Amino acid sequence: MKILIGADIVPTSNNLSFFCDGSVNDIVDKGIIRVMNAYDYRVCNLETPLCDKETPIDKCGANHITPTSAGKRLREFPIDLCALANNHIMDQGTEGLLSTMKTLKENNVGYCGVGNNLNEARKIFTFRLNDEAVGVFNCAEHEFSIAGEDTSGACPYDPLYVFDYISDKKQDVDYLIVLYHGGKEYYQYPSPQLQRTCRRFVEKGADLVICQHSHCIGCEEKYGNGTIVYGQGNFIFYDESNQLGKNSLLIGVDTLDNTILYYPITYSEKVSLSDDDEAKKVLSEFTK
Repeated sequence: MKILIGADIVPTSNNLSFFCDGSVNDIVDKGIIRVMNAYDYRVCNLETPLCDKETPIDKCGANHITPTSAGKRLREFPIDLCALANNHIMDQGTEGLLSTMKTLKENNVGYCGVGNNLNEARKIFTFRLNDEAVGVFNCAEHEFSIAGEDTSGACPYDPLYVFDYISDKKQDVDYLIVLYHGGKEYYQYPSPQLQRTCRRFVEKGADLVICQHSHCIGCEEKYGNGTIVYGQGNFIFYDESNQLGKNSLLIGVDTLDNTILYYPITYSEKVSLSDDDEAKKVLSEFTK
C-alpha cells in the first residue's frame, strides 16, 4: 500500500474562505494534488476543531476553531484519515470535539487519536487494502486536550501503557505507523528524551514514527527496522511569524518495502510543491 502523510492543517485568514466555500485548487497547487492522487491512502493532522459555535476552554495560547463547512474540502483533497490527538483539538471543549467527529464522519473522513473517554481515544485505527492491514496509532503530549477515564479528549502519551499496546497491536497489522504529537515547537532536533521515546516505539514494532507539532522540518533517523522523522513542518497552516515554516514535507511510504519518499512543499499565496532547485536544497538540509 502507498500512504501519504501530511502534517498540520489549520485554515487561516488567507485560505479560510476557500475551505468553507471554494476549491482545493485555491488552497494547494496542481503538483500537490497530483502527488496526493498517486497514493492509495492519505493521512494528515487536523489541528483545529470543526464547529460553528464558539465554546472556548480556558487555556494559554490560541483557541482554534474552523466552521464545519470545511469538512467537505478535506474529503475533496482527498484526505482519508485525520489524526486528532494534538494540543488544539479540545480548544472548543467537548462540544467542539463532538462536532469535529460528527463532521468528519458525515464527510466520509476517518479520524483517530480521540474519543468520548480514554479507552476510545487510545484505540489504534486500522485500514485495509486487498490483503494488507495498516495501523495508525496517534497520541499527544499532555497539553490541554487529554482524555480522562470518563471524559472526552485526545489519546495521551503514557509510557506505562503505549509501548505494551503497540507491541500487542503490531501482531494484528502488517505495517504500523505512530504519529506522535510532541517535541519542542520551532526546534529542528529531538531532545534526548524524545529520541529515546521514538526509538522505543520502533523497538516495540512501529515501522514509521513521525513527530508532529514542531511546525518545522526536523531530521530523520534510521533505527532498527524503522524510520523516525523528528518534525515534518506544517501541511496547510500559514504562520508568517514562523521563520522555519516556509518549507515543509509530505511523507510518502510504500509498505511493500518500507520505502520512504519526501516531497518538499513551499508556502506562498497557496501551498505548492517545491520546484527542483528548492526541493534539492530542502532535502539537503534535512539530510544534513
